[in-house]
Amino acid sequence: MASSTALSLSWSSSICSSRSFNGVANETLQVSQRRSVLEVVAQKKAKKLRKVLLKEDVMDLGKQGQLLDVKAGFFRNFLLPTGKAQLITPILLKEMKMEDERIEAEKQRVKEEAQQLATLFETVGAFKVKRKGGKGKLIFGSVTAQDLVDIIKAQLQRDIDKRLVSLPEIRETGEYIAELKLHPDVTARVKLNVFAN
Repeated sequence: MASSTALSLSWSSSICSSRSFNGVANETLQVSQRRSVLEVVAQKKAKKLRKVLLKEDVMDLGKQGQLLDVKAGFFRNFLLPTGKAQLITPILLKEMKMEDERIEAEKQRVKEEAQQLATLFETVGAFKVKRKGGKGKLIFGSVTAQDLVDIIKAQLQRDIDKRLVSLPEIRETGEYIAELKLHPDVTARVKLNVFAN
């Protein structure tokens, strides 16, 4: 081979042995002279890195579900025996891709539902809130997020978490705007008419 370094080794051997079995005459066995050639060809360097998927958090390395390149010895001697990582295979990559697509489709479905709900809230018009009137435009107490959640449930039969509702401080009669954070990308603006009885 012209491009690779080759090392030729040769040796010759002759084996002579003499044996005696229980006083029987010595036998001499001779093996004919043989000449053998052993050729050693340089090989490519072994892979020193392995692509792995972490099954759990590993301090100073990464978080669960992360794809990393780690040294082969570290994987073989630590990560594999402790069950903290597994080698990436084409089948595993395909499964991970399918799982990512499923998760992405689910996120898209949730976002579309939130957009439909936001459209529903914005087309309703204004929600009316009655409070006991005080002096001038003042009302007794204030209108809270829980009040708005109760009104939405009564009128539209939709359950909304009160932590999603953002209201200005309402202590007078008038028209106000409340924001409902239905999704990180979807916010519904709802009108609120507060009047005194």
